[in-house]
Amino acid sequence: MLSVYPGVNTATCQYAYVALAVVADAAGATALKSADGLRLPIPALLAFAAYGGAFYFLAMAVRTIPIGVANALWSGCSILLVALIGLIVHRQSLDRTAVVGLALIFVGTVVLNLGTSPMRP
Repeated sequence: MLSVYPGVNTATCQYAYVALAVVADAAGATALKSADGLRLPIPALLAFAAYGGAFYFLAMAVRTIPIGVANALWSGCSILLVALIGLIVHRQSLDRTAVVGLALIFVGTVVLNLGTSPMRP
């Protein structure tokens, strides 16, 4: 599979898709919080659109990244980003157990990323 961007390899593009899926997922979760149990139509529609985008970008990523790895990266990074948004935007607090759990997710995501190579077509 050739890259559409000269000088950028396909694996880099696929990880960029995972990053876009993470951002879209976090945007969807944030919109869900604002939708008040889907009672507010605009944030609810934004949440659905963001989750649709997240699945689209994840689908693009799994063309060359193994599905288990892509899903682990997507979910792990999304959890971390949503927790950070909750902390900053919604002023939610994290206890020690939550911080330790998030740190373990971070370490696991990094280790998984370091030890995985893209699939070959």
